[in-house]
Amino acid sequence: MTAYAVITFLFGSVIGSFLNVCIYRLPRNLSLVLPSSRCPSCGVPIKPYDNIPIVSYLVLGGRCRNCKARISFRYPFVEALNALLYVLVLWRFGLGWHTPALFAFCSAMIVITFIDLDFQIIPDSITLPGVAIGLAAGSLVLPDPFDGTAALGFSQALFGLLSGGLLFYLIAVLSRGGMGGGDIKMMAMVGAFLGWKAILLTTFAGSLLGSVIGVFLMIFKGKGRKTKIPFGPFLAAGAVVSLFFGQEIAALYLHR
Repeated sequence: MTAYAVITFLFGSVIGSFLNVCIYRLPRNLSLVLPSSRCPSCGVPIKPYDNIPIVSYLVLGGRCRNCKARISFRYPFVEALNALLYVLVLWRFGLGWHTPALFAFCSAMIVITFIDLDFQIIPDSITLPGVAIGLAAGSLVLPDPFDGTAALGFSQALFGLLSGGLLFYLIAVLSRGGMGGGDIKMMAMVGAFLGWKAILLTTFAGSLLGSVIGVFLMIFKGKGRKTKIPFGPFLAAGAVVSLFFGQEIAALYLHR
C-alpha cells in the first residue's frame, strides 16, 4: 500500500502541474496545449528539468532560472494539494474502476476553487462535462460516500444532480443575483458525483466555512458586509469534506 501511495502521490503532483495550466489559461480562453509553459515575468519557456512538480520550485528557490523573478507559491501548493487528495482517494476508497472518476472530481474542485478566487467565475468547460461524467460514473462505478458498502447508482446520481441544481437555482432566484449560474452547475455536478445527501452536507459545510472566513475578513481585514466573496471555493471544500468524511459526519449527527 505504501508503494501505491507513493506512486499515486507522484502521479497526482504531475496532474497538479497541469491543473496550474488550466487555472491560468481556462479563464483567459487560452489553449491548454500551446504554447508550452513559460515564465510569467520574462516569457522564456521553462525547461523540462525546471518543470518537475514541487521539486523544481524548491531547487530554484521559488524563482525563475532566467530572470530570477519570484514564482507564486500557488504552483507547488496546487501540485501538492492534488497529490494529497489522490492519496486520500486511494486510502478511503481503494483502487478500482471508480478511482479515475474520483481523481477527476478532486482535481475539478481545485481548478474551480482557484479560478473562482481569481475571476469570480466557474467555467462551464469544467462543470458541464463534470455533470455528464458524474452521472455516468455515479450510475456505473462510484461508491456512495455516505454508505461504505453501497454503490451510488443511477437514481442517486440523477437525484443528486437535480437536487443540487434546483436547490441552488432557487437560492439564486431568492438572493436576486447573490448566487451565480456557475455555482448552480457546480452543485449539479457535485450531486451527480456524490448523491443528494452530499448536497446537504456540502451546502452546510460551505456556508459555515464561508461565514467564518467572512467574519475574519471583516474583523481583521476591514472588509465590509457588501464585499463580494466567491462562494465556489467554500462549496468545493464542502464537497471534499462530503466525499471523504460524509459517512462519519452523518453517523455523528444521527447518533448524537
